[in-house]
Amino acid sequence: MYKTLRIGNLEAKLPIIQGGMGVGISLSNLAGTVSAQGGIGVISTAQIGFSEPEFRKNPLKENLKMIGEHIKRARKIAPQGILGVNIMVATKNYSLYVKEAIKNGIDIIISGAGLPIDLPQIAKDSKAKLVPIVSTFKSASVLLKIWDRKSNAVPDALIIEGPKAGGHLGFKAEDLDAGVEENQNSDYDLEILKIITLLKEYEDKYEKSIPVIIAGGINSKVDMEHAFSLGAQGIQVGTKFIPTKECDADIRYKEAYLNVDDKDLVIIKSPVGMPGRAIKNKLIERTLEGKIPINKCFNCINTCNPNTTPYCITDALIAAAKGDVENGLLFCGANLSKQGKIRTVKEVLDDFLL
Repeated sequence: MYKTLRIGNLEAKLPIIQGGMGVGISLSNLAGTVSAQGGIGVISTAQIGFSEPEFRKNPLKENLKMIGEHIKRARKIAPQGILGVNIMVATKNYSLYVKEAIKNGIDIIISGAGLPIDLPQIAKDSKAKLVPIVSTFKSASVLLKIWDRKSNAVPDALIIEGPKAGGHLGFKAEDLDAGVEENQNSDYDLEILKIITLLKEYEDKYEKSIPVIIAGGINSKVDMEHAFSLGAQGIQVGTKFIPTKECDADIRYKEAYLNVDDKDLVIIKSPVGMPGRAIKNKLIERTLEGKIPINKCFNCINTCNPNTTPYCITDALIAAAKGDVENGLLFCGANLSKQGKIRTVKEVLDDFLL
C-alpha cells in the first residue's frame, strides 16, 4: 500500500511529485492533472511565457505574467490539490520569479540547476514550502550549512536527484555514463544514505521533519519501493509524464519519446553550464560541428554568454515544445518508459500504485 507525502502542513495523497520540465512541457495542464489525481503537480517557470505574442519583445514581463496565469489555470483543474513551481537558480531575475509565484499563492517552490542559497531570504514570511534539489553529499552539506548559518532555516523537504535524471544535472559529464550502469546503482544509494544521515542532524536541531524525495530514473513501482527502502518519503518522476495526453507539449514532442532507444541518448553540455541528457537529433549533430549563430539573446540564464555559448537554449527548447523535434532540444531521463503509446496521467500513476 502506498503512503501519503507530507511536506509541512501539506499532505499529498500520493507520494509522487511530477518533475518540472521546461520550456513548455509541464505547465498548468500537466501539473493540474497530476495534482487533481492526488500527486504534486509542478509548473516549470523556464521561459513560461514563450507562447505569448510579446515574448520576444519583453520575455521577463511575459514570463512573470504567465507564472500567475498558469497557477490560476492549474488551480481550476485541481482546486484542492497541491501545486509547485520549479524555478532554476540559474535564471536571471531569479528572485522576481520566486516572489511572483508566492504572490500567486503557490504551495511549493522547487529549485535546482544550482544551489538556491538565497531562497529562504527571498521567500521570507511566505507560506510556500521550500524544496531545494541536490545531487551529492557535498552539495547538500554546503546548502544546509549556509541556510542554517545565514537564514536560521532548513528545507521543508529535499529532493535528491541522481545521475539517471533528465534536464540539467549536478554531476560532471564524465560521471554520468558510469552513473547509469546497473552495477553503479549501489554507489549512488550510498550517497543518498549519507545525505539522509546528514539531514537527520538538522531535523534534530530544528525539531522538524524534512522528507526526502528521490529523483532520477524512477520508472516503476519496484523503483519507488527501492527509494522508500533507502529512507525516502516520496519520489519525483519527469520523463514518464511526457508521452501523456495531458502533457503541455506538442503531440510531435510526445511521440518522439515513444520510439527512442538507449543508443539515441547523449550527454550534452548545456549553455547553462551543466551537463544534461538529451535525445540525439539534428540539433545535437549541428552543435558538434560548431557554434550555432544566435540572433537574439533572451537574457534567460546567468551563466550563459551569447558570444561563446554553442547555441541558444531558449530557442532550442521552444522549438522542441512546439513540435520541431529535429531542431529542438529534447531533455530526457536515462530510463525511457517505452510506453508504446500516448497514455493518460492516471495510467502513468497507476504504474506506481497497482
